[in-house]
Amino acid sequence: MIIQYIKALHIIFVVTWFAGLFYIVRLFIYHVEADKKPEPERSILQGQFKIMEKRLWYIITVPSMYLAIIFGLWLVHEFNYWTKPFMLVKFSLVLLLVLYHLTCGKILRELQNDIIKNRSFSLRLWNEAATILLVSIVFVIVLKNALSWIWGLAGFFVFGLILFLATRMYKKSREKKGD
Repeated sequence: MIIQYIKALHIIFVVTWFAGLFYIVRLFIYHVEADKKPEPERSILQGQFKIMEKRLWYIITVPSMYLAIIFGLWLVHEFNYWTKPFMLVKFSLVLLLVLYHLTCGKILRELQNDIIKNRSFSLRLWNEAATILLVSIVFVIVLKNALSWIWGLAGFFVFGLILFLATRMYKKSREKKGD
């Protein structure tokens, strides 16, 4: 019975972790775009984004990552999935997600110190990386059968390509409109 609670908590913290990752990068985009605004609008917006980014990161995103990993490892232990092929793929994808998370933390620290190294378009692409990881992880864990998750992973690459192309088209349409 306790295993159901562990699963539920794992899912809840995975959802809140991803929600934090999706929203933090959107805030980064707005923060960077605010740099083009005239004063005092720029300072006001960037000050507000700094507060929002910091609270989101340290109150929701970071704790959710740790709790998702703790409950996930507990499930792997309970089901003895340590050496299952699908789990090794999932571990690899989660490692990429943790690296994504750490990179977002680096961008956060830079923005908190008024260092803007990224353009809004590159951050928009960066935001899609979390979506690709989410889709990949879900497909691998749901389609445990080796052939199924291989097709799921192939679909993920196609999905990533579609997201990239859609983002490029969005950028071009914004440039035409003068945004």
